Formats: sequence, C-alpha cells, structure tokens
Amino acid sequence: MGTKMDVKQMKSLALAYMGDSVYELHVRHHLLKRGSVKPNELHQSAITFVSANSQSSVVQAWLNKEMLSEEEQGVVRRGRNAKSGSVPKSTDVQTYRYSTAFEALIGYHYLLGNEERLDELITDAIRQVEERR
Repeated sequence: MGTKMDVKQMKSLALAYMGDSVYELHVRHHLLKRGSVKPNELHQSAITFVSANSQSSVVQAWLNKEMLSEEEQGVVRRGRNAKSGSVPKSTDVQTYRYSTAFEALIGYHYLLGNEERLDELITDAIRQVEERR
C-alpha cells in the first residue's frame, strides 16, 4: 500500500468494509482446510459464519466475557454506532449494528498489522459459531 493510512482515524464503515473481506477469507480457508464440506456446500457453510446474526453474537460474547481491551471496545462502539444508511431486510437494526462492529474490529486489526490478535479473534469467532451449530 503506497500511502500510509491512519487506521485509528478511519471511519468505522471503512474498517468494516475491510473486516468483512478479511473474515470471509479466513472462514473460507478454515472450511477448505477442514475438508469436510463438499464444494457445492462451501458457500452455504460460509454463510453461517459470516451472517449478521453470527457476527453479532460473537462480538456480544466478547463484550460479555470482557475479552476486548478498552481500545478494542472503542472500535466496537464506533462500529456499532456507525450509520450505514440501510439495513438488510434479513436482519434487525441492532443485529446489523453489532455485525458492523465485529467487522470494524477485524478490519482494524488487519489494517494495523496486528496479526496475532487478529488470528486470536478470528479463531475464537469460528470456534463460537461451530459450537452453536
């Protein structure tokens, strides 16, 4: 990346945009590595991980378990309060906002290059979703 980004000043929706992609890539990699999913079922399996409901549940569990630092809680709060303009018909406003907060946190760590923390959070998110299935 040519220009230096000030990730900490970046808009939450921009962080979420990146986080959505990063998380989906990790989920797809996880599903392929597991090898137990038939190719035509990969997309359906991935959806259970990347759905607004799943992401919302994961980030709320992190908040309830106090797994996030104050800085991370701030990113989540900003992501949750970001006004996106529209909410998909398939979900309610609160779920969508928490899902945006989840994606913002993932994008935040990715763009800062915090690979260890990013892997920790994504591994825990995948674990939580699999335990709920």
